[in-house]
Amino acid sequence: MPQNNHATGIRQEEIAARYLREQGYLILEHNYRTRTGEIDLIGLDEHTLCFIEVKYRSSRISGDPGESITPFKQSKIRRCAMEYLQRNRYEMETPCRFDAVLIFGNEIQLIKDAF
Repeated sequence: MPQNNHATGIRQEEIAARYLREQGYLILEHNYRTRTGEIDLIGLDEHTLCFIEVKYRSSRISGDPGESITPFKQSKIRRCAMEYLQRNRYEMETPCRFDAVLIFGNEIQLIKDAF
């Protein structure tokens, strides 16, 4: 029976969050949504606020998971991140970056400062 894409996405984001915690991240938000878009995970890596995109592929038929983080997707994540910073009253000097967690089957790759 084919799996529900939404349920698979949630499960993969949970796997990514667990992996990031093991790497020392503090996860602040899951599936942060605004009218401009969504950020899968938001966390702290030491003193850096990280906006994290999670991409999963079960096989190579659909390509590399990172290929789907297009310039358009990046701009949506950036706009959503700006809203998060404003809404939560972060200082302009707050160190931030955009990370990606790519999951291919059982393999997990963390790319810090992905875009």
